[in-house]
Amino acid sequence: MSRAATLAPIEAWFEQQGWRPLPFQRQCWKAFLAGRSGLIQVPTGSGKTYAAVMGPIAELLAETAGHASPPSGLRLLYLTPLRALSRDLALAIRLPIEAMAWPLRVGIRNGDTPSSERARHLRNPPQILITTPESLSVLLAGKAATELFGSLEAVVLDEWHELMGSKRGSQCELCLSWLRRHRPGLRSWAISATIGNLQEAANAAVGIGPGPQGHPAGAPDPLIITAKLRRGTAIRSLLPESIDGFPWAGHLGLRMHEELVAALDPAISTLLFTNTRNQAERWHQCLRYACPEMGGALALHHSAIDRQEREAIEAGVKSGAIRWVVCTSSLDLGVDFQPVERVVQIGSAKNLARLLQRAGRSAHNPGGTSQVLFLPTNALELLEVSAMRRGLAEGLVEVRRPPVAPLDVLLQHLTSLACGPGFEPERELAAVRSAWSFRSLSDGDWQWCIRFLEQGGDCLGAYPRFRKLERDPVAAGPEAPFRYRISDPALARLHRLNIGTITADRAVTVKVVRGARLGQVEESFVARLKPGDVFFFAGRQLEFVRLREMRALVKASTKKSRTVPAWAGGQMALSDLLASHLRREVHRCAEALASTDPSRAGLDNPELRALEPLLRRQADLSRIPRLDQFLVETCRSREGSHLFAYPFEGRFVHEGLGFLWAGRLTRHRSSTITVSVNDYGFELLAPRGYPFAELIACHGEELLDSAALQADLEATINLSEICRRRFRAIAQIAGLVVNGYPGQSKSGGQLQISAALLFDVFQRHEPGSLLLEQARQEVIAEQLELGRLQAALQRLQASALLLETTARPGPLAFPLLVERLNNNRMSSESVLERVQRLVAEARKAEEI
Repeated sequence: MSRAATLAPIEAWFEQQGWRPLPFQRQCWKAFLAGRSGLIQVPTGSGKTYAAVMGPIAELLAETAGHASPPSGLRLLYLTPLRALSRDLALAIRLPIEAMAWPLRVGIRNGDTPSSERARHLRNPPQILITTPESLSVLLAGKAATELFGSLEAVVLDEWHELMGSKRGSQCELCLSWLRRHRPGLRSWAISATIGNLQEAANAAVGIGPGPQGHPAGAPDPLIITAKLRRGTAIRSLLPESIDGFPWAGHLGLRMHEELVAALDPAISTLLFTNTRNQAERWHQCLRYACPEMGGALALHHSAIDRQEREAIEAGVKSGAIRWVVCTSSLDLGVDFQPVERVVQIGSAKNLARLLQRAGRSAHNPGGTSQVLFLPTNALELLEVSAMRRGLAEGLVEVRRPPVAPLDVLLQHLTSLACGPGFEPERELAAVRSAWSFRSLSDGDWQWCIRFLEQGGDCLGAYPRFRKLERDPVAAGPEAPFRYRISDPALARLHRLNIGTITADRAVTVKVVRGARLGQVEESFVARLKPGDVFFFAGRQLEFVRLREMRALVKASTKKSRTVPAWAGGQMALSDLLASHLRREVHRCAEALASTDPSRAGLDNPELRALEPLLRRQADLSRIPRLDQFLVETCRSREGSHLFAYPFEGRFVHEGLGFLWAGRLTRHRSSTITVSVNDYGFELLAPRGYPFAELIACHGEELLDSAALQADLEATINLSEICRRRFRAIAQIAGLVVNGYPGQSKSGGQLQISAALLFDVFQRHEPGSLLLEQARQEVIAEQLELGRLQAALQRLQASALLLETTARPGPLAFPLLVERLNNNRMSSESVLERVQRLVAEARKAEEI
């Protein structure tokens, strides 16, 4: 059958809908039919899903032609990072199937799928299965894996940009390496949003063909398909009436709720994005009180809210019954909300790619213009949105790097295979090395993993549960090949229940007494509650009754409270790319203020013009640094001696720099130094009289030296303790510590104790353990961002140092003061009262 004839049913359905396939869609279909694999990167709402799935469907229909029965077996596997996307994807794929009466079935398999339906999938698989990385791993851990995937022809990786930068992406790569070994003709297609390293993303999705002796055959050859579909992003900032020299910070921007309410229209469907679940809860609470007339048309959506309630909210948005939704990244991905006309971003998105993704939720159709309303939570965030607008105009977005050979994920994958069909070590090594992230896996690391799973390594061999793998000869004879298997059913069942790479604080279910489930909060939050305490969650005011078997029982309350759950990992830092744009924006402001006409010289948008009074105050009190300058301010207050430094590199880099400087300064003059950071700089606070200015004048070069960076950092911070905490997640993924069976789950504290004991055992008896080294490398590369830190030091070393002694903290310093107040609650004053006192003192000093 010709390619045109194969695609005729697809073209017929598009014509029935009154649509014409876009050129990039036809290009994808033809490439798939020609046996190619690749990556699709086009703007959100352009029809990427149909571009990816219609080629495999056309091939299935061609196989069906002239036969009475439909093709048997699973043919197309669709991987999505979020279970919530499965329903919408299934609806989109079933739409043409049902309209054209094609003899194909679509199934969904994830953690929410009933056991009866899972069993049915194994007995009579659908031709198309939508699943998640975790559920795919569970399927590979089943005895029927070889038969289930025996007819597989294609895999689609949805939202690949979201997966590839995490261990879930590594998990996908390993699963696909096994599938490709068993189905050599398998075609893989990734769907990605805008990303700065498309070629690497495509390589990771497609993998490498295995070569001789288990080594990669060479570079992959994925096809990258893009489209010249321009999607405008119009950003408008909500500006306060005036910005003085004391930028507000740390209060989530709630003080601007009146401006936001005035800008919102009940008739316009709007998603209001916050960066954290805590912010989302507070903003929903604020809007509910400010706009009682919205009633059920205002909703709250984040990942901790119960699934059924989230689904009801999503359905309400699509039907138009819900007009405003306060949400987090839970709605960043994939859900197709055609009615949404506007997006509000509360606080800086900190990342160009994230802003693009969220903007794409509005005008979700080809050629639409996304409307973004930006609400700053800090006056200086207006600099960030100005930088973002210029960055988007230049077409630049961040890169996402896949982890390099994470061994904890490999150990979990090999255990899964041993629970299922088993694996022959030589052949499996070749398959693993065909995964892009594991292409350089050494023989020594592979042998260590095998020995660890088979014998428990050097120090766990005395415990049977760590000796997991058993040899099952494939043929007779002492040199005969063998397969590794796990024969203990209890061990295999426990492993399947704990598959996954997402490790977070243990979740406690929040449930109304004799009522519905509301969602989940972290165990550490519930541990601080006493019966009678009131908190806000899922848009409700709740009173804590008691904790029973990892369920927090609550009831509705009318008592007043400001308590909102906090979740770990809430803080976001500026991306490397946005930090670079931000420094250029600061330089633009410095040049403009030195000009006789600032509006023409650089203050060329509403955000920068609104900041002009603040910038002038900063310039009068101190300096505004240019690109080749590094500003450091020192001053004294009744709190002590302050040092404020402004590298404009992002929160995580500043954390490392702050501790590094504190450690190096105390070599020359011992003292207790407190460090606080934000995205613009860091503060060091020492007792009164500490000679910051003198020490910098004498030892400035040493402070910026990058040669001894790692050694000095390790000496300054408690690296062993940070590694111990990181090891808990690695131990969970590798299967060293497990949550247990449903209803018998361990608490977060028990898991931490178990992991800490293992950490100590390894340090004492196997200090060369590759899992210990992995923990150390992850802390250095991800938590301390050593690469960015080194680059920042080298840049600052080449810059001219501006050392200014000021009479009081200036506008750039003020948010750092507030950051420290937020983190230090040992005071009878509220944070707001203390901020107001600082502002009053500063204004009084200026008047004098």
